[in-house]
Amino acid sequence: MIDAHRRPRGPYTVAAALLRALVPDTSRRSPALVAAHDIEILAAAPELAGLVRAGRGTIEAGLSEDERILVPAPRRTLRLANGLAEYVRDAVPPGAALVVCNGDAADPTDTELVEVMMRRIPPTTLSITVYSGGPEPPPDTRDADELWTLVDRCTREGFLHAAAELGERGMARTEPGGARWWRFAQRTATALGGLGRTSEARAVWDRVRSSSQDPAMHAAAAYGTGMLDARHPDPARRDLGRARSWVNLAIAISTLLPDPAERAFKLGFDRNGLALVELRQGRLDAALELVESAIELARELGERHPLHRMVLLANRAQLLAGLGHTKEALEDYGAAIAIDPGFPDHYLERGNLLFKLGRHDDALADFERAIAAGPPLPEAYYNRAELRTVRGDVEGALADLGRVIELDPGTVDAYINRAGLLAAAGLDEEAARDVEAGLALASDSPHLLTVLGQLETAAGRHAEARTALDRAVALAPDLPAAWGNRGVLRYAMGDVEGAVSDLTRAIDLQPQADLYANRAVALRALDRDTEAEADDHRAAHLS
Repeated sequence: MIDAHRRPRGPYTVAAALLRALVPDTSRRSPALVAAHDIEILAAAPELAGLVRAGRGTIEAGLSEDERILVPAPRRTLRLANGLAEYVRDAVPPGAALVVCNGDAADPTDTELVEVMMRRIPPTTLSITVYSGGPEPPPDTRDADELWTLVDRCTREGFLHAAAELGERGMARTEPGGARWWRFAQRTATALGGLGRTSEARAVWDRVRSSSQDPAMHAAAAYGTGMLDARHPDPARRDLGRARSWVNLAIAISTLLPDPAERAFKLGFDRNGLALVELRQGRLDAALELVESAIELARELGERHPLHRMVLLANRAQLLAGLGHTKEALEDYGAAIAIDPGFPDHYLERGNLLFKLGRHDDALADFERAIAAGPPLPEAYYNRAELRTVRGDVEGALADLGRVIELDPGTVDAYINRAGLLAAAGLDEEAARDVEAGLALASDSPHLLTVLGQLETAAGRHAEARTALDRAVALAPDLPAAWGNRGVLRYAMGDVEGAVSDLTRAIDLQPQADLYANRAVALRALDRDTEAEADDHRAAHLS
């Protein structure tokens, strides 16, 4: 039995108790299993560092507080939960039982972990029961120093809910405007912004502005407020004009900072933020100029702030790739990876670029490096599945897409791609299950509706197929597959002229061999043999 109440410990209360029970035995019996989940175990239970060697990881652990500028995205805890669930599944004695009390007061990290374990670990291996209620823990009597240690850890690990909650508590226990209060305020606002709680984050930045005359605080608050507008989770609610105003203010204040190193770092940071605004407004050249100026400023810092340099190099690589300068982009990605080889995101980005360039072996190597770098990363398996599909490795692609769905059942694109592969392989029942699961998550997905229409056509349910394909075409008039499949359906329903019209639209959008071949069949049915023969030649040329 484990008390899940978050008050005494904070995040991963359940996980840490479970790991303390399992890791000592597993480290003796199966050290490879522990090594395979070192990051997850140490993130949830750092007190086990004496038993678990950190074999993987990023350079962040060895940096000073002001150099640790990266805050993990909220999805990192899902990666940790999947890795922990896999470890527990393989480490726990079969037939074990876990009872969790105070489940309603658990930190979101534990709530997510328990949900993942219940989904992924068979109850015959580990039965899990969660109760609301339980003994109320003592009041939190931690002082500001103890709270700060926990808040700093939570921010570093991406435990954003706890960072926001505990950060607010730390602000209440310190003097507004003071140095320690500022550190709590900065972490709290950052965590709230990362969680998409934009209005709450904005309120914290407002409190900073009203509590201090320190220019560094005002510069950071202006930057942070601008990023709330630039990075709002709902693109429709992003106010890029207001974001530009705030970041311009941050830049203006940062130029006044007296310390040359602080000024160079802060100005580079701000200009990089303004580059994001330019990028989102479609001005790639202006964004590139800003990032290059930030890189120039970073040279004044010597060996300090390696993560800052890494981010700038990766951002320049992204912009260079968007502008078609692929050689230079690959060089920058390589330089960013060399700074921190344990950071998986840049392997993914470089792999995507290599994939677009047709360098499939190199792209595959990068996707697999991303997979090996840390806890389970659904995006890496998804990207590898796309690569395997292009290379004709349908079995491997299906395995990777299955892995994505296992790790994150909310990934609609994985259902889309797997359903399409299954339908193409004639596995209509399996494809239909994926279509149903995907539409339950995204009922207006034109891609899923297209596959549904294809399946209904194959089953002879023409009315249902027409409903699905008409809806797909209406939702995505630039989707070639929707038009192509509706063309096939209209031919099957005897509407040959309509079939030619739809197939022509599909060809205009994306010429493909099967589309020409299908239109040739329809044209022959209309006795338009010369046109049909031309389409056959085009189909043969593209095959």
